Amino acid sequence: MIPQEIIRRKRDGGELDAADIRSFIDALAAGRLSEGQIGAFAMAVWFKGMSRKEIVALTLAMADSGNRLQWADIDRPIADKHSTGGVGDNVSLMLAPIAAACGLAVPMISGRGLGHTGGTLDKLESIPGYMITPDADLFHQVVKQAGCAIIGQTGALAPADGRLYAVRDVTATVDSIPLITASILSKKLAAGLQTLVLDVKVGNGAFMADRDQAEILARSLVEVANGAGVKTSAMITDMNEPLADSAGNAVEMRNCLDFLAGRKGNTRLDIVVLAFAAEMLEKSGIAASLEEGEAMARRALSSGKAVEAFARMVSMLGGPADLVENPDKYLARAPVEKPVPAARSGWLAACDARGIGVSVIDLGGGRRHPADRIDHRVGFSELLPLGTRVNAGEPIALVHAADEAAAERAATALAEHYRITEDEPVLNPVIAGLI
Repeated sequence: MIPQEIIRRKRDGGELDAADIRSFIDALAAGRLSEGQIGAFAMAVWFKGMSRKEIVALTLAMADSGNRLQWADIDRPIADKHSTGGVGDNVSLMLAPIAAACGLAVPMISGRGLGHTGGTLDKLESIPGYMITPDADLFHQVVKQAGCAIIGQTGALAPADGRLYAVRDVTATVDSIPLITASILSKKLAAGLQTLVLDVKVGNGAFMADRDQAEILARSLVEVANGAGVKTSAMITDMNEPLADSAGNAVEMRNCLDFLAGRKGNTRLDIVVLAFAAEMLEKSGIAASLEEGEAMARRALSSGKAVEAFARMVSMLGGPADLVENPDKYLARAPVEKPVPAARSGWLAACDARGIGVSVIDLGGGRRHPADRIDHRVGFSELLPLGTRVNAGEPIALVHAADEAAAERAATALAEHYRITEDEPVLNPVIAGLI
């Protein structure tokens, strides 16, 4: 394999065969390629694209660059969900235990916050003692006994993706549909999944603000995953406002516990979580239809089985056994909590969801640099949904901050992120489509 010949062929618009792609990725994983060669390959793909056949080959080669998880001793369908990222998007925290309570095994490998979007791992780290990188044996036992485990990626899973992504990040090639597809799916294939559902966000708080681009990405992910042998579907969901009524880390963990206790029904979050649960159960064959799947998910919540699965997962991964019963004992609160008053009377008609995510970072709840430490206490809670009628001065949210000055800045910024109108707005459906 001569790397420059593979780069040249793709640069000139040719189609690479599976053997050449695998040889290139094997060399990348083994450290035999220079950063210049990796960057040139990524740029050639960015300009010339890839066929579905090529993307499948790239995804499989990256998945095979490290270990593949095996679940032969678990007599449950192996399923997972992935989101492209949003604000107040804590769906995974509730969805995994709901699916587990309904009979699925969910080995969920999640990530940290990226840009203005929150990270599932950062939220889980607000739980004292929770291990996001357990060894392989413990990970396996938690999935087997609790039905689900939410952890971070280890270096042994799809290591080629880590090196390729690092180069893409500094060569302006992150936004390539083929490379995004292979990056996401290689880790999911390495996790040994049988079925996968994808949450592709669209809106001002998503990485894909354009509906057409979101659909292109969703179709690429679905077609490639199915081509690689994992039964997959995708929902396109609205991210023009925070999904939950909280945005932060500990505040979203509290939101998760409230949801599992049945205190967040009839919300946008409720619609999305139950829709994904139904899709997972139907795709895995546990439910005969989406309607049956949703009914099963609702029973898992009302019976307490979902919260039991969550509690078992937390305790097995080092967290407190009584977190569900005593959240205030473990989830730290910010020293300053300040209401955000509505600037005028009217309807909450629109908001800058990305701006809200950035405001969480400004409070210390996210990272500007990879080495930054997160203040898990800070963020926003009690965010009113769009379409709510408010009076001037009425709280539209609650700021959680480390000090008074930070709280004042965040309250001012949050109020500016909302548009209040005299006329009731027409809102987007939270689920825009299924692929």
